[in-house]
Amino acid sequence: MDPACFSTTQRLSCHMMNPDLFKPSPDRAQTAPPPKPSRSKSEQIKPEPAQVVVDPKTGRSYFKGKLLGKGGFARCYEMTDLATNKMYAVKVIPQSRVSKPHQREKITNEIELHKTLQHKHVVKFSHHFEDQENIYIFLELCSRKSLAHIWKARHTLTDPEVRYYLRQIISGLKYLHNKGILHRDLKLGNFFVNENMELRLGDFGLAAKLETVEQRKKTICGTPNYLAPEVLNRQGHGIESDVWSLGCVMYTLLCGNPPFETLDLKETYRCIKEVRYTLPPSLSPPAQKLISAILQKNPTDRLTLDQILSHEFFTKGFTPDRLPPSSCMMVPELNPPSPAKKFFTKMAKSLFGRRKSKVEKNPSEEKDDISKLVSGIVKCSISRQMSYKTVGATEVTSPTGHQASSGPLDTQPEEESRKSASRSFKGTVASSTDACEDVLTPASVAESAMKVLSNCLSTMPAASKNPPCLSKPKPFIWVTKWVDYSNKYGFGYQLSNKNIGVLFNEGTHLSLCDQRRTVHYCLTNNKHFIFQAEALPEQLQSQKQIVELMANYMEQNLMEGGDLNCEDQPPPTSSPLLLQWVKTDHALVMLFNNGTLQVNFYTDHTKLILCKSSDSSYLLTYISRERVSSTYPLSVLSERGCSSELRHRLRYVVQLLQHHADA
Repeated sequence: MDPACFSTTQRLSCHMMNPDLFKPSPDRAQTAPPPKPSRSKSEQIKPEPAQVVVDPKTGRSYFKGKLLGKGGFARCYEMTDLATNKMYAVKVIPQSRVSKPHQREKITNEIELHKTLQHKHVVKFSHHFEDQENIYIFLELCSRKSLAHIWKARHTLTDPEVRYYLRQIISGLKYLHNKGILHRDLKLGNFFVNENMELRLGDFGLAAKLETVEQRKKTICGTPNYLAPEVLNRQGHGIESDVWSLGCVMYTLLCGNPPFETLDLKETYRCIKEVRYTLPPSLSPPAQKLISAILQKNPTDRLTLDQILSHEFFTKGFTPDRLPPSSCMMVPELNPPSPAKKFFTKMAKSLFGRRKSKVEKNPSEEKDDISKLVSGIVKCSISRQMSYKTVGATEVTSPTGHQASSGPLDTQPEEESRKSASRSFKGTVASSTDACEDVLTPASVAESAMKVLSNCLSTMPAASKNPPCLSKPKPFIWVTKWVDYSNKYGFGYQLSNKNIGVLFNEGTHLSLCDQRRTVHYCLTNNKHFIFQAEALPEQLQSQKQIVELMANYMEQNLMEGGDLNCEDQPPPTSSPLLLQWVKTDHALVMLFNNGTLQVNFYTDHTKLILCKSSDSSYLLTYISRERVSSTYPLSVLSERGCSSELRHRLRYVVQLLQHHADA
């Protein structure tokens, strides 16, 4: 990548992994760049990479997914290795942009530098190759994007959160400095966050080797709001320049905007050179002191990274071990957990927990369960252990990717939810059923599915194609659409019989059935209530509104998941309940109380549905990437074999179930 070392009146960085490159953000001064010289037609038009990219040397194929970000120099895509299903973030650089020797040299230097880096808080470099059209750099995929995205959703973060992120940034930065490497472009958009809310320092397009004072690079490059005074004064880059940028990052996260941001770029530079900024009174005294000690004009007066970690801001303040995914969108609850909460949290981390013994409840406790319906506290039920490996507030990925953004649904006031949680559940007549002693749990459903699929694969002969499918399989119920809104409420889904269900974060379940005429409500102890919609108790109205919001969103924005005939469905009142859902790096897994297992693969939108037929034998339905469904008796697959495409997916599901059964 061209490191964009321009004059002070120009935009100074082209960050090719930051999706908000051309939007106002704390990473950029909010002023229009000067007109750029016209480019040739070949430079102006950047053709999309092929849907399947092949490494010309190894022959390995990669499926191109969604666009993660773009800049003036390159684009970044999600790509999946078709042989292993491993997903990467891939920088794609057109060959036309490296036609000159100095341009190719910069890309080569970036690759060679990044290849040498191995640290927990540095984006992992995997490999690279090129073809006639592009250069492809394969990097670790960080599914929760960057601190820039979190900043845009939150605007300001709490002191404990800032300590959490800064500790990881400093860890990665110390590693770089110890190797004699300056990053030179520290900003929110270059701090990436993975599935586990762990931070990774990335984008080394402007990185350089640390030189002596006399040999230091004196070009002005970086991002305007984060440039150190000595860089603007062309005194050269040292590790102190990275420390200055770190202080700007801290200020931005705590205050909501960079310390020297103005509407005019030249004025921003004057403020930086004069170290002219304001510390809001809302900042805690330790935070004010630390920022002041970092943003010193003289580089030698700034704190070192070790001194920053020894500052009272860190030593006298609480730093969480982990942050919940919901913190990407909302202020997290970070009180030290009680022993009971620690137990439940540990249990929830297991995808498919062991069966727990029943706990006796007195009538008053049973009655109180209903009052906790929208408390918002994630808990594990006794007979339905649930895990939440989620991505927080997700985005609409594609017409067939059934994830939704938080925006369209974010209309239910949290205060109302808290009020409804305190109301009692009285005076309403409803049909109900008690919890069954031998009710299916996620563990038992997963165990059965793993057993039958393992047996099928163990006896399956080699085959080049799938056997003939059933011409008219008996209809069954499956998930046609889904929406992950667990950052606030829960997981919603639409079944093939048009019933809508939501599994709420605190373990209760509410379904709109029979064309929304009846409401099914299930407590965490599996006690069921069925109401007529017009006779629904006031205490459940808040949850019903949330279900309706998700239902309307799915109806208006999401496509059906395949071509399975939804006519002649089983009776709507017999709809299965979702026991548990989980996201892996590659798929969404759903387990139901009728023994059904459904797995939706993200990259190509293929699906596997394992369910029992009327004679208790198993049927497997495969929905291809062309959205064409085929149903096979599992016994037929076991005897006649199947295509490598289907076999690969079956093995993945078995390995997934086995891995978490052993957890």
